[in-house]
Amino acid sequence: MAETVVISGSGLWTPEHSISNEELVSAYNAWADKYNQDHAAEIEAGELDPKPHSSAEFIEKASGIKSRYCYVKEGILDIERMCPQIPERSDDETSQQAEIAIAAAKAALKAANKTADDIDAVIVSCAYTQRAYPAISIEVQGALGIKGFAFDMLVACSAATFGLHRAYEMVKAGSAKAVLVINPELVTPQINFRDRDSHFIFGDVATAVVVEPAETAKGEHIYDILSTKAVTQFSNNIRSNFGHISRAGDVDPFGPDKLFHQEGRKVFKEVCPMAAEHISEHLAVHQLTPTDLRRWWLHQANINMNTLISKKLLGREASADEAPVVLDRYANTASAGSIIAFNLHNQDLKSGDYGLICSFGAGYSIGSLLIKKR
Repeated sequence: MAETVVISGSGLWTPEHSISNEELVSAYNAWADKYNQDHAAEIEAGELDPKPHSSAEFIEKASGIKSRYCYVKEGILDIERMCPQIPERSDDETSQQAEIAIAAAKAALKAANKTADDIDAVIVSCAYTQRAYPAISIEVQGALGIKGFAFDMLVACSAATFGLHRAYEMVKAGSAKAVLVINPELVTPQINFRDRDSHFIFGDVATAVVVEPAETAKGEHIYDILSTKAVTQFSNNIRSNFGHISRAGDVDPFGPDKLFHQEGRKVFKEVCPMAAEHISEHLAVHQLTPTDLRRWWLHQANINMNTLISKKLLGREASADEAPVVLDRYANTASAGSIIAFNLHNQDLKSGDYGLICSFGAGYSIGSLLIKKR
């Protein structure tokens, strides 16, 4: 049983392709014009609503997003397709999701000064997996040459923190000597690029974190995990209904309700106070207050949500140094957002500094880890 469990390294894989708000809006507006022209009679008769235009300014104001990365750009801006063109691979080839997971995993292992022999458990935790089985995690485990066991987890935008919770518990209990938690968020195939209110939200990325006992940690930047906290509360306000049962229901498996959709205003109103209360309660267990935190690595879904949460906790807006923002260029990357922020903005902390990794999203689900720099 490990006395102290730590985060000893993290890794980030960023796609080479990026799409700006302006590019995305140009494609969407062209599609909207074509839709309105093709359905002019029904719109005139009041049978259909016309598709409204979007704007880059609207997107940035509503979300803080300026651009997003994508695994494949081809097809997304084609108004006859509006979906990434990702050719199917054979069973003998590495799957696309495993490919990006492996890249992030290698970066995390390097940061932690670890090899595959040092790891005995792999968790792939994300919003979507490419297939039901075999598990993506087992494919990654095999590709990296890791012995032990692996499993996938799906907890939407809280998948990364929930995966880290499981890793912490496994190392703490002694059931694993070191765990590699990977978040390969290949989300763009599940975006409805024809929906004005959500077509701009997500981007692709992969992150990874090594969790192990303090006594074996050799990374340059090591963080003690002081505690974890999680809560879930059922809500229909964020959904993605794609699944194998669609075949049995004789419905379109790629219809609008099978893709990501949400009631954004309800989510904002309900999740923000939940997240602020969650964080306050977590800190209180350690007799800490929000002002004791050197850094917040918050879920990167919407800048307005993060601003409101920080105001509720601090009584003022958090600075970019206190709560770094990466969603302006990465967009919402589902569960990986807080880990991207951690990966890019942790090395300047000093020994004894407190930090909080926190995610919140569909479910609803909220997960957090209170950590301290060694």
